[in-house]
Amino acid sequence: MSEIPAARRDADVANVRRAPKYSVFAGLGAAVGILAALILSTVFDGSGEASPFTKVMYSPSQAFGFIMLWCVPAGVLLGMLVALVLDWTIGRRTREVRVAHEQVDEA
Repeated sequence: MSEIPAARRDADVANVRRAPKYSVFAGLGAAVGILAALILSTVFDGSGEASPFTKVMYSPSQAFGFIMLWCVPAGVLLGMLVALVLDWTIGRRTREVRVAHEQVDEA
């Protein structure tokens, strides 16, 4: 007949704190970057002439894509900075909770 291992129940104290979800802030920052690129591409529609550097005429959708290449990473960076600031301010508040866990001794 096999013996049942003895279980021991312990209680410890753990610190719990809230932390922001960085992926949500990065996604929101990317959305803000897309919105900013959309606004910039419609407000500054250009002159309708060929570019002096490339001698090519760009469509509004191409201009939107080029502007988005700058605005989306800037928005993600801004969102991550906001998440870091929130983590530093809200993350300081911790609370102690009692945690019960079981440990099974197999002998």
